[in-house]
Amino acid sequence: MHVNGAPSWKVGAGTSLAMCFALYLRDCAGLGVIGKPAVSPVKPPVRCLNPRQVVHAAGGVPALRVEWEAWWYQLVAGYGNGTVLPTPPDFPELDSMPALQRLTHAHYGTALEWTQERDASWCEREQQRMHDVGQRRFGDLVRERELELGRPARNFSLSVVELPLSEDRAWYVEPDMLILSEDLYDDEATFRSYVQPVVEIIA
Repeated sequence: MHVNGAPSWKVGAGTSLAMCFALYLRDCAGLGVIGKPAVSPVKPPVRCLNPRQVVHAAGGVPALRVEWEAWWYQLVAGYGNGTVLPTPPDFPELDSMPALQRLTHAHYGTALEWTQERDASWCEREQQRMHDVGQRRFGDLVRERELELGRPARNFSLSVVELPLSEDRAWYVEPDMLILSEDLYDDEATFRSYVQPVVEIIA
């Protein structure tokens, strides 16, 4: 995780193994772009497998879709829950979501491997950002806003969760969370187009 800040504000950015894992299962099951916020498919894309047989005895695909959206809501509300993943072999965290529990059991190995690969890739990016300007972009936007307003930024704390998403954009979750495609840092103009309006709201 990296942190930008001043006495009155802080922006902390990191990734979330749990959210990556959940998105792998969403895309693997072919559930489409669902959930709030409805973030884009993952990158690199994962192989889509028909989940009907796996979840048939637990309410089928309609139940799976509802359960996944409820799980995603919990993850977003908990800012990604850090590195917490469902616990094999029985995944007790999903006891109230039997269809999702069955899907997780069927694809746990490949989902975990994909998630760990994405986490390693994010760590490499993070190391590179320690040596370039990407890490300072949030701070630059806040300082520009302060000059525009003629006052220091209001007290705020913003949690940024970077995920391997196919669409280079950001999703603002009020009041203090931003889900960001990890590639967004590579395009300063696009980064500004999504993040600057959020800074204007909170600063």
